[in-house]
Amino acid sequence: MPGRFGTLLTAMVSPFRDDYSLDLEGAQELAHHLFSTGTDAIVVAGSTGEAATLSHEEKGELFRAVVEAGEGRGRVIAGTGTYNTAETIELNGLAEKAGCDAVLVVTPYYSRPPQRGLVAHFTKVAESTPLPVILYNIPSRTACLIETDTLLRLAEIENVVAVKDSTGDFQSISRIVQESPPDFDLYSGDDWAAFPSAMLGAVGVVSVASHLVGDRIKEMLELALAGDAQGAKKIHEDLLPIFKGLFVTSNPIPVKAALEIVGRPAGPPRLPLVPATPEERQVIEQAMRDVGVL
Repeated sequence: MPGRFGTLLTAMVSPFRDDYSLDLEGAQELAHHLFSTGTDAIVVAGSTGEAATLSHEEKGELFRAVVEAGEGRGRVIAGTGTYNTAETIELNGLAEKAGCDAVLVVTPYYSRPPQRGLVAHFTKVAESTPLPVILYNIPSRTACLIETDTLLRLAEIENVVAVKDSTGDFQSISRIVQESPPDFDLYSGDDWAAFPSAMLGAVGVVSVASHLVGDRIKEMLELALAGDAQGAKKIHEDLLPIFKGLFVTSNPIPVKAALEIVGRPAGPPRLPLVPATPEERQVIEQAMRDVGVL
């Protein structure tokens, strides 16, 4: 069964102009494109959206712009997680005012709280908002892992409704699916892991590659959830080059380059991220050719 936010969620890039200012019109145009190519919900100001370089004011503006673009077409999930509980709560308020449908809250990076600190943090954050809360477990970026026992404890909180899992730990994924409440959803946080995670009971993916091949990822997930493992596996294998190519260097450098290549530019990344090198662009272009995007 699809999750409460659908099967295909896109972690949208934040479009910037050449002077690095936020391009709200470009964000709305990109949102329209994503909703028309299979995306059920857009995650705004997540890792792919360069949240770390956006001010609170910019995040609020971006939330409002994408909510407006998504009206009647799909849901909008605001990335509000920071390493500061009070700041995360403040951003939740901006998401509520903008009309977002849920918030995605990453583990506190850099500060590396113990597991009891994670319980205290996420409990306080969930209590601060009426919106559904999606946990985001990505230790490769945060140096902070929500251990499985901790996650299952957090899943008991009424408005903690899902996790975006970027651990690559299929044993943990299987256990979460089996032991969490029936209405708790697990989304893969990685395109390469979407198919195997769906086979274990994940309800969908928060995707980067859906900027380019959303319809095909959506079809793969629908086949997997319908029990057609072979059909889903074929699409997964066909798309592996783009799943790999879009991570030739730090996300979202490659996907921003890819969008420029297909004539849907979203501007440069902000420092400390830098544009793709010519060599990286060659890898990205080849991956795009391999899957038929070019």
